[in-house]
Amino acid sequence: MKRYTYISLATLMASCAVFKGSHKKPTTAATPVAATPVKPVAGPNKNGVKPYASVITKSLTKQEGIFTLLTSRDLDSIYFEIPDSLIGRDFMLVNRLKKAPVGAEIYPGEELDAANVYFEKGPGETLIMRSNLVAAAADTADMIHKAVISANQNPIIATLKILAYGKDSASYVVDGLKFIKEPASPVNYIRNSPLFKVSDPKTLKDIFVEKVKVYPLNITIALNKNGTTKPTLGAPAGGPVSYSTTSSLILLPKVPMQQRFNDGRVGYFGDMVVEYGDNQQRAISREFSYRWRLEPKPEDVEKYKRGELVEPIKPIVYYIDPNTPKKWRKYLIMGINDWQVAFEKAGFKNAIMAKEWPENDSTMDMDDVRYSFLNYFPSEKANAYGPNIHDLRSGEIIQTHIGWYHNVMVLVRNWYMIQCGPNDPQAQHPVFSDELMGQLIRFVSSHEVGHTLGLAHNFGSSSTVPVDSLRSISFLRQHGHTPSIMDYARFDYVAQPQDHIPQELLFPRIGDYDQWAIEWGYKQVFAPSAAEDKKIMDKEVTKRLAANPRLWWGDGETRTDDPRSQSEDLGDDAAKANTYGIENLKRVVAALPAWTKDEATLNVTMKELYKEIQQTYQRYVNHVISNVGASNYTIRPQGDPAPSFVPVPKAKQLSAVKFLNDQVFKTPTWLTDAKIVNRVEMPETKNFLSLMQSKTMSSLYSIGRLNMILSNERRFGDKAMGLSEFITAVHGGVWSDLKQPGVKTDIYRRNLQKSYVAALNNIVSSPVAGDSESDAVSMLKVDAKALNAEVKLALTKTTDPLTKAHLADISGRLDKMLSNK
Repeated sequence: MKRYTYISLATLMASCAVFKGSHKKPTTAATPVAATPVKPVAGPNKNGVKPYASVITKSLTKQEGIFTLLTSRDLDSIYFEIPDSLIGRDFMLVNRLKKAPVGAEIYPGEELDAANVYFEKGPGETLIMRSNLVAAAADTADMIHKAVISANQNPIIATLKILAYGKDSASYVVDGLKFIKEPASPVNYIRNSPLFKVSDPKTLKDIFVEKVKVYPLNITIALNKNGTTKPTLGAPAGGPVSYSTTSSLILLPKVPMQQRFNDGRVGYFGDMVVEYGDNQQRAISREFSYRWRLEPKPEDVEKYKRGELVEPIKPIVYYIDPNTPKKWRKYLIMGINDWQVAFEKAGFKNAIMAKEWPENDSTMDMDDVRYSFLNYFPSEKANAYGPNIHDLRSGEIIQTHIGWYHNVMVLVRNWYMIQCGPNDPQAQHPVFSDELMGQLIRFVSSHEVGHTLGLAHNFGSSSTVPVDSLRSISFLRQHGHTPSIMDYARFDYVAQPQDHIPQELLFPRIGDYDQWAIEWGYKQVFAPSAAEDKKIMDKEVTKRLAANPRLWWGDGETRTDDPRSQSEDLGDDAAKANTYGIENLKRVVAALPAWTKDEATLNVTMKELYKEIQQTYQRYVNHVISNVGASNYTIRPQGDPAPSFVPVPKAKQLSAVKFLNDQVFKTPTWLTDAKIVNRVEMPETKNFLSLMQSKTMSSLYSIGRLNMILSNERRFGDKAMGLSEFITAVHGGVWSDLKQPGVKTDIYRRNLQKSYVAALNNIVSSPVAGDSESDAVSMLKVDAKALNAEVKLALTKTTDPLTKAHLADISGRLDKMLSNK
């Protein structure tokens, strides 16, 4: 049976653990390399070691847990009695904020940093704490195994002097207070945390112990710290700063959970490990997913294998922060409990649940790592996030603290009013009812919980839905408007008032993809090894995706060039969907004065929402631009002859250009409604609309995009949009007013047309050698000559002074560009 030593990678450079395993379920302890404990030979006064009774006196209070904690009443004496059985075991050290310094913009419960650590017997009478920082794995039977070990040495982050030995020399007594109060200790020197921008940990002084307590799986140390500020607080550096942190040393499972190797067709967060072997011709990189350890009870295994729903040994339970406003708690709980339907697909009932924290239960403590939380932050930040801490050897999620910022309610209010106000009368007020806001909170809760279950975003999910289906009550009732709540699909902005879509169908919910992703991550297949598990799961993914295209995962974060995987979009045709979206934006702009009527705000709400409308409009435009010159990428399994790369269909690209001509280059005067802009904006020359048109023009006529169009035309032929077709379509939209009998252009068109010529000039006159050698330059020169002739002809038709001056300027710029040698 093969045995591997793993040195695992955390998220990029976080610390990791070394452990032994096998192709079968591991049965050996997770023991770091070269960390085999050496039995001490006890003796009084040897290197300062004293008899146990002279160090641990009867005046000390004893707490039993992960190891024995002994403290004086005033916490001026703190000792850890660490059993010999924990030497070489893997721990995770997690530092969190307890009370924040002013200006830090971080909140109680938020993670500062985390590291995998372990103890080993050091020289003399010491215990050493090491952190693991590298990522490699090798079969212990291979010669390369020794090379992997010798190439990586884990740093010592603390040295603890042994003060006494326990009974039969089976435990070590060390000075916990010295470890805690040392500024260089890993519980204090938190260099990579957000606190570092406020205070340099090197300046810490006056470290006071507020609390130290042990639990079955962790010890928690709460400290008050004082240091000096950095100038980032808006005050001179060197001033006093105080804050409190909580550090938890968490014992990880002796036998790591079996890894499940990630599949690029299902979106999970994961850690990387590089495997080395004597028989390889190249090292193999593997990514394994983050998952909770969800297993059927031993007596239910056969039922589970037969397809019966069973309860897991340990369900996933979230507690709501007792500081959360009571009116919102039930909606947060609903959002968590909504995931149960997905876990049933994985074969488990009652697998996930949320509860309110029992405030008067003295048997439960919020510092106990066995409990996970949704933390509520009193913050103006409009956000929420779903992190987790996990075993870096296996990906097993140990705990989560969801971060919930109070002002996320402003964010969802703005989204919902702008996207669904025309369809839902309840969204036509500056302050929503508690029930509507509660349902919006429920949706965000579900999304963030998905992250804590290991799920990454699925920005491609919404692209599997036909646009017309987003206006169908029967379709929405059956499927919802996106297959995944992990998409940033938000709300159904395609639905029109005449569709009469009810409120509950405008919201996202746990969809087909979410249920499939949980099934993929949590279904037990009882494979003897991670490698065998991958073979089984790869076949299952191939089969399921072939049967249901709605299960497609589009990675829009690490792969951003596929326009199907975009944030905040809807439907399988961006131009069509966003035309409907803009129709709704027009309705919102017209109704904004009435919907935001609140004398106390002095137009503040109107101004805020008008800015959001502008940003939404810009987002819709960018969704469409992304289709121009683009291709789609789909992962294909071994043996599938279908191509991985295909162009965005020619018709869809030309439709995208038409959208830009109609919705951007033809002046969208609805965005300049005087009833609003004269109350909320300064009369700037370069306002939002002019900047938007200019940015769109620059994006379309960039050498990168033009070369993409040429590349697709070369590879895919008539299936892709040709560069000549593209230039003709854009030219016709930007310069259409030159064909009018009496040529007259408004200020927005004049700015747009100047942007067009500037974009041409940037490419044609580019000093970059590679740009001038592109066929795009040749075709743009032809376009510029034709345009110059049109402009000179139009000059003979116009009597408008501004238009005449503008066209003369344009002709002069073109003459100069074309004569540039």
